[in-house]
Amino acid sequence: MQETLQRYHELQDIIAILGMDELSDDDRQTVYRARKIQNFLSQPMHVAEVYSGQPGCSVALLDTIASFEEIVDGKVDDIPESLFLLAGGIAEVRARYAEMKHSEQA
Repeated sequence: MQETLQRYHELQDIIAILGMDELSDDDRQTVYRARKIQNFLSQPMHVAEVYSGQPGCSVALLDTIASFEEIVDGKVDDIPESLFLLAGGIAEVRARYAEMKHSEQA
């Protein structure tokens, strides 16, 4: 995970100057995964309920580690990065994605 975020940091200047289109496919994939990781790091904490308006939740350490592994390994590449914001765990992200797909079909 740390390697992904570090590579994203290295690519930010290139993205700012040339745009995402100039990146290799691997670098683009790294950027998308890093953004998902950053969004996922915004997990709803109990202490932030007052500021976010969203109830906090507790996620077991092993579940959190497994969630990050799924992001880094590309198992959730098909899910938009916006769905990772304020998600408690990867199961919640998947539920949001299923709901989004269902509402698009309706």
